[in-house]
Amino acid sequence: MTKPKALVAWSSGKDSAWALHEARQSGDYDIVGALTTVTDTFQRVSVHGVREELLTAQLAAADLEPTIVRIPYPCSNEIYEAAMAATMQDAKARGITHVIFGDLFLEDIRAYREKHLAPIGMTPVFPLWLRPTDALARKMIDAGVEAHLATIDLKKLPLGLVGRRFDAQLLDDLPDGIDPCGENGEFHSFVSAGPMLKRKIAVSIGETVERNGFAYADLLPSS
Repeated sequence: MTKPKALVAWSSGKDSAWALHEARQSGDYDIVGALTTVTDTFQRVSVHGVREELLTAQLAAADLEPTIVRIPYPCSNEIYEAAMAATMQDAKARGITHVIFGDLFLEDIRAYREKHLAPIGMTPVFPLWLRPTDALARKMIDAGVEAHLATIDLKKLPLGLVGRRFDAQLLDDLPDGIDPCGENGEFHSFVSAGPMLKRKIAVSIGETVERNGFAYADLLPSS
């Protein structure tokens, strides 16, 4: 039987990468590409602040065709939703029927995705839903996932954590009440190695930029 075609919602971070890994292991879908929102003004992955050239290298290593949703900065919710809907309509016309997400437990985010995909006739898939996040974080690390904290919320985390490796020591250093996977927006990451990538992406840590209460580590391609 023909497997349903799917996109993976790809933020460049560990949760979307692990969702891809688990979805590939299940064998239930023909995963034909990655769906990523890029802020064109900066040529960076939206929210995460990762350079588009690193995203391109990452998707090549993941063997995923990019499906890029380009938005301006600033971007209203109406502009974002219109751009995403147009991209989803195009994907549906190409025979894609499912979108795989790395969401963990936020009910409102899941409901938002379901609400906006339903009119297009697309089905969201949540392979990591309700996994205990401490165990999940350590499972990723044990499996060889290498990632850096690309963005942190300065209201929740100290500045010194931005750019840090996502590893067991980082988990031990997180303040009380911080989700180990950053699911409440405490941090966002960039994955440079792991079982979902064919090769490691070499990165170095550039300058730190603070903007609107968040700190961004400028991750740079490295030879």
